[in-house]
Amino acid sequence: MGERNLRVLMKRHPAGMVTEDDFTIESAPMPVPGAGEALVRNLFLSLDPYMRPRMDPVRSYVAPLVPGELMPGGTVGEVVESRADDLPKGTLIAGALGWQSHGIAKRAAVRVLDPAAGPPSSALGVLGMPGVTAHYGLLQLGKPQPGQTVVVSAASGAVGGVVGQISRIKGCRAVGIAGGERKCRYVVEELGFDACVDYRADDFAARLAAATPDGVDVLFENVGGPVMDAVLGRINDFARIALCGNISDYNRTEPYGLKGMRELLMHRVSMLAFIIADQRAYWPTALGDLSAWLKGGQLRYREDVADGLENAPAAFIRMLTGGNFGKQIVRITN
Repeated sequence: MGERNLRVLMKRHPAGMVTEDDFTIESAPMPVPGAGEALVRNLFLSLDPYMRPRMDPVRSYVAPLVPGELMPGGTVGEVVESRADDLPKGTLIAGALGWQSHGIAKRAAVRVLDPAAGPPSSALGVLGMPGVTAHYGLLQLGKPQPGQTVVVSAASGAVGGVVGQISRIKGCRAVGIAGGERKCRYVVEELGFDACVDYRADDFAARLAAATPDGVDVLFENVGGPVMDAVLGRINDFARIALCGNISDYNRTEPYGLKGMRELLMHRVSMLAFIIADQRAYWPTALGDLSAWLKGGQLRYREDVADGLENAPAAFIRMLTGGNFGKQIVRITN
């Protein structure tokens, strides 16, 4: 028997918190590239919070997954067979080939990687979608000014960590929110934030107030729920909110909703939600800055690596419940 393609499919729509029983793993025939296509062996898979709401059968910015469909996701891989002159064998690419060991790619749908830019896996984090998300949401929507206070939730994660570091580069006070003292120490001591507040602490509100003595001018929101409401209690007049994620609601059967409408109105706050997939033309601008900052030592990042595609469901659940530390990826060992 020849080499097979290992794939992870959504078995069923989750009922509340996602479980490993919501996935199925199959061994499928190896895909065959057609004219203008290349066969890619995936090396790394990105696991990101946006994948969870895609598993729900509700109206969204893309069609929801149906049972039996391949789980979507960003990947980094190597071309192992090619019928495309612009994707020769050996080329490293970043694409969206999903939770599988091999996939078919066309040049127009992938990004060819420069090995000198950074480790290949960084194209799924600081030099990929999370980094571009942080850059766009903070600078284009948050519009921070030197001396202002920027607060970001999920600050130790792939997006939040970059948001805080860019804030510092732009001369702002960067305040993170993360779960647990260990993550908070990392955010301050390694990423260089001015402060980080543990949302699990009994005195979270008091700690947040101490960390934001001049209030909050920009909120980069990844979590939503009670954490966001607490920050709204510190919001300044004419503040800006970049609404990137709402992970606290992703596994709820009943949404928490937004309880801080009074603060939004009374302080004349601008809040803009965004999906970075809508901003493809912006990627080169962001990647240029991010690459320069990374090479110059102004950006640092951390990866949480799970080994083996068969372990992707468990790693995904761990990420959704805050068990990961840094950008969650899977090293595909098949």
